[in-house]
Amino acid sequence: MTAVSNSTFIGKVLTIARNTFREAVRDRVLYNLVLFVLLITASAVFLGELTAGQEARTIVNLGLGACLLFGAFISIFVGVSLVSKEIEKRTVYAIFSKPISRTEFILGKYLGLCLTLLVNVLVMGVGVSLALLYVGGTGFALSIWGAVFLIYLELTILIAVAILFSSFSSPALSALLSFFIFIIGHFSASLNDLANNLGSSFARIFFGAIYYLLPNLSIYVFRTETAHGIAPPLSMIFGAAAYAIVYAAILLVITILIFSRRNFK
Repeated sequence: MTAVSNSTFIGKVLTIARNTFREAVRDRVLYNLVLFVLLITASAVFLGELTAGQEARTIVNLGLGACLLFGAFISIFVGVSLVSKEIEKRTVYAIFSKPISRTEFILGKYLGLCLTLLVNVLVMGVGVSLALLYVGGTGFALSIWGAVFLIYLELTILIAVAILFSSFSSPALSALLSFFIFIIGHFSASLNDLANNLGSSFARIFFGAIYYLLPNLSIYVFRTETAHGIAPPLSMIFGAAAYAIVYAAILLVITILIFSRRNFK
């Protein structure tokens, strides 16, 4: 009986995830963003020709930076609209009139967007690799994929953040808060180091709380090292993956608790 219920639960989640993926792929914004990243990567090839033998490093820096930036935009704006769009169009009533729980709904939406981001990040990574092959950076074309995977892990956390805010706030405010989390997450380690060097106990407590409560996205930054041909060690990749899984799981649990108490009547 438990095995049957578990398989039914997983089946419903995967069905919602597939529908979310199809819906996101039909969104022209995704295609425009990917195309724009590929254009930036192509422009990096021409810019690299002006950098006196540093073509590959220039392409890695610009390409990976573009992957992160536009991946973050997709994560935030599409992630915020996943739940709010269902509520605004009132399709949420039809969904919950079926034997679908709110937990299945949230998990399905999250996994569907994660799949969408995976496809987009792969396309972006292929674009950077092709640009590197064009300028003869064969070694870089292979070594960037560790950094690309770290970018994807960071985006899975950002998706969970966007869905969390969208479960109780307006789309505009949710996008703004998600963007702030993205910015602060990249500087949380620096803020914590600054707090430790300050004499004020209040500053240490305040910035320490930010460091431990908000996602530490600085652990996913490996662009500079990759531009020098250094691939991230496996210990870093596994540690970053474990952190992303645990942090995203906590955010999803909080999202489900909040979303379960919303009244759509």
